[in-house]
Amino acid sequence: MSIKKITIAGIAGGAVYFLLGWLVFGMLLKDFFDTHMNNTMMRPDTEMIWWAMIASNLFWGVLVAYIFNRCANITTLSAGLSAGFIIFLFLALAISLGFYAFSNMYTDMTGLMVDIAVNTVMGSILGGVVGFVLGKVKD
Repeated sequence: MSIKKITIAGIAGGAVYFLLGWLVFGMLLKDFFDTHMNNTMMRPDTEMIWWAMIASNLFWGVLVAYIFNRCANITTLSAGLSAGFIIFLFLALAISLGFYAFSNMYTDMTGLMVDIAVNTVMGSILGGVVGFVLGKVKD
């Protein structure tokens, strides 16, 4: 296991994941999710705790980098995209269906399905970036 590779790939993946989240959830689909989700538990943008959001995204990147480096030996963009797709599909299904079961977060099935799809695509891209960087960084 290379701490250097995991750190660099994790930071790269986390940064991309953060930017994707801002672009997709904060800009492109904001109005859609405002319509299809109960946002009463969400903080207003002016009250966002940025250090926690950045840390969360970095930890997702490091987790994927650790799994790819330590457990799966994934070192290419295409392998990372594939593994990221599978991992985040099941994560999104488990988390979103759980929220659907015990909360009022989703106002309809459309919001649920789009949330699962978006998180799966974002996870695929995160996985692709991490796999690519792991293949480029030398021990």
